[in-house]
Amino acid sequence: MTTTATRSGRVPLGDRTVHRLGFGGMKLTGPRVTGPPADRGTALAVLRRAVELGVDHVDTSGLYGPHVVNDLIREALHPYPESLVIVTRVGARRTPEGGWDEALTPGELRRSVEEDLEHLGLDSLPVANLRMPGLGEPAERSVGEPLEALDRLRQEGLVRQLGISHTTARQVAEARGIAPLACVQNHYNLIHRTDDALVEELARDGIAYTALEGVSYTSFFPVGEMGPAQAAALDAVARRVGAAPVQVAVAWLMTRSPNVLVIPSATSIAQLEHLLAAVEVALDPRDTEELDRVVTLGGPPPGGPPAWGGR
Repeated sequence: MTTTATRSGRVPLGDRTVHRLGFGGMKLTGPRVTGPPADRGTALAVLRRAVELGVDHVDTSGLYGPHVVNDLIREALHPYPESLVIVTRVGARRTPEGGWDEALTPGELRRSVEEDLEHLGLDSLPVANLRMPGLGEPAERSVGEPLEALDRLRQEGLVRQLGISHTTARQVAEARGIAPLACVQNHYNLIHRTDDALVEELARDGIAYTALEGVSYTSFFPVGEMGPAQAAALDAVARRVGAAPVQVAVAWLMTRSPNVLVIPSATSIAQLEHLLAAVEVALDPRDTEELDRVVTLGGPPPGGPPAWGGR
């Protein structure tokens, strides 16, 4: 385990390598990930500033808005820098009420990929992640049929690399037997450590692991979900290293394993710069040991994942 989060660290992501701290576009929408942002100009400025600061992978989906974030990315960044990897997510559809229904048939996956290509202004998606269903936590079911359908789109050239999202370790193992994976995206942070063994397995095999809800992605960010003892432990480390708790949470993810990617989302340039500054936070072995123990200090207060189940 390393002791300093540095922007210079790079991870293979499909046929490219990227900096470990990227940007997640989910928050650049209206309430409940529906409709346009309150300030379109600010959303565009955030995307442009992220790339100026060295972000070279942006996570998005046609589900966001729907299509709002993809349209913003195209307006802000097209023609795209050669180094930029756009990662999108397919496998669900938005309902008129703002819900998230599965869309895993071959025809639905093709439509999702084609819509992403159109809204992003691309001929081929650099990385397309198959999002499996489940409210809050993943549902244990086969990924075979939908991943095989998505792999056929890869063979056609509509997608360059495949990933899988919102999955269990068993589903990841099944997926790896079907097609090469560029990345796995799952809920992971200081207090949600279900994937510890999976992170390490993927690291050994050179596969990127993206920590969804790692920091300020949806409502799962740990600072708001921690119990009192957990929050106190995080605060203590933050005071000692002279950083904000959110920055320490990012730095811990960066030290957790060299294959971990983090995709914080931001709705203002100030928030973006604050989060990206986490790469300068140095954690020594004492800090990381204390943060590793946070998960054992008691669960979060009553509540749970948001009813809309979006990721």
